[in-house]
Amino acid sequence: MNRSAATDLGHLRRAVELSRRCPPSETAFSVGAVIVGADGEVLAEGFSREADAHAHAEESALGKLPAGDPRLRGATVYSSLEPCGQRASRPVPCARLIIAAGVPRVVVAWREPDLFVTDCQGTALLEAAGVEVVELPELAEEARAVNAHLLS
Repeated sequence: MNRSAATDLGHLRRAVELSRRCPPSETAFSVGAVIVGADGEVLAEGFSREADAHAHAEESALGKLPAGDPRLRGATVYSSLEPCGQRASRPVPCARLIIAAGVPRVVVAWREPDLFVTDCQGTALLEAAGVEVVELPELAEEARAVNAHLLS
């Protein structure tokens, strides 16, 4: 699955842009996510707390697609922050939702810092399941800036 670096950066920039729409929270990161099909079509977008106070970005985006949507088997999830590997507010973390959906590739801007969860295992869970995880650190500062109120 070859996607150019410019294409990846463009979709990841959109995810960072979506993260700016999140209702503010002192207990959760503001994250944006974009799901792009193998043909380059944007399948869904989401951001943290979009639908309810506990919704994560990847969960919001995946929830806009029908369960078992075959397009997900060739899709990429672009997320401004590493998908969570554990969470208190829901029974299934975002990394496991992505794996269950059959998404083969995830591109992130920023690894989750040890603020709410120590040693986030999202990337490790994804990679153990055979999902390719690409980190584009050139957008990490933009993703962190959206969450500056939590990191100061």
